[in-house]
Amino acid sequence: MPHKFEIMINGHIQSFNRYEEIPDQFDHVIAFIPEVPPPPHSDQDHNDIESWAGKFERLLEIERASSRKNG
Repeated sequence: MPHKFEIMINGHIQSFNRYEEIPDQFDHVIAFIPEVPPPPHSDQDHNDIESWAGKFERLLEIERASSRKNG
């Protein structure tokens, strides 16, 4: 299953399969579903999995900033 990120931009939901494609400005995070590889996990897999929490937090910061700006 590939990554699935749904982001509301100007009232429209857009889907992304790559985190890097998500724009730096948007309205809301609708879905944040990163792909987790099946076990056993390598050290690199563990590093990638652990990085998703920080990436999600970054998106929530953008969302909060958008909410303050718009309302």
